[in-house]
Amino acid sequence: MKYLLLILSLMLFLLLPGCGGDTDSGQSSQQDAAGGSGGLTEFEQEHGIGPITEKMTIRDFDLEKAAKGQDMFESICAACHMLETRLVGPPIKGLTERRSPEFLMNMILNPGDMARKHPEGQKMMQEYMMVMPFQNVSESEARAIVEYFRQVDKP
Repeated sequence: MKYLLLILSLMLFLLLPGCGGDTDSGQSSQQDAAGGSGGLTEFEQEHGIGPITEKMTIRDFDLEKAAKGQDMFESICAACHMLETRLVGPPIKGLTERRSPEFLMNMILNPGDMARKHPEGQKMMQEYMMVMPFQNVSESEARAIVEYFRQVDKP
């Protein structure tokens, strides 16, 4: 078992730089100066670490944005995530019921710091044994993906 974990860790170390990389964008120094549990602010504890630093205003469901998000999800995310089945990463069904839009966007936009520095990201890292690679998406693209998640979770 130890050898399998060592091999998987080595593969992860070698493969992740080719999967889009990770940019720090100056977040580390902000978090080091922040108070709270593990150096995280109250907002970061609830909504994650990344470029989304304030509560977003989520309006009525946007079908056009969700369609764009679905296209992006299918081309970028579906290799690792399915709707209701665990694959490499967790299933997406129910995400908007468990996580805030800000948390989801920070996970999409800053997966490396989320896995290293956020308690929930650390738990996911332990469970799934890998860090989600940054897929070079913009904030507006991440927002469209979250809108698709909202569509998936609509009753």
